Amino acid sequence: MKSYRKELWFQTPKRRAFINITPQVNEALQESEIQEGFVLVNAMHITASVFINDHEYGLHQDYEKWLEELAPHAPIEQYRHNDTGEDNADAHMKRQVMGREVVVAITNGRLDFGTWEQIFYGEFDGRRRKRVLIKIIGE
Repeated sequence: MKSYRKELWFQTPKRRAFINITPQVNEALQESEIQEGFVLVNAMHITASVFINDHEYGLHQDYEKWLEELAPHAPIEQYRHNDTGEDNADAHMKRQVMGREVVVAITNGRLDFGTWEQIFYGEFDGRRRKRVLIKIIGE
């Protein structure tokens, strides 16, 4: 069994963003030369997420609206976490809802997706450097 590890780094200019990272995961898969196995993709920061869904702008707008209704950023005084001087309690909650990682099967050297599936990095407290881990295991 082989394993391969790669990190992706992001620094979004805005507080929130959704970035399709499927091309970078595919690139890592090709670099690994693994034909059968699994790839784990996970956000290595507590206010960011990795998830799978459709690459459709309207859906991403819907996520923005829904997440802000679920855990609004303001007023920041509503969250005890922000008593520490932070202003990102909402970002922690948004990450909890959207998830930390995804696992995708690898079949014949390709990501074994369902129709329309893509991998996304979700940023909920941007403007600083954060990383995503890609770990590929297989033969």
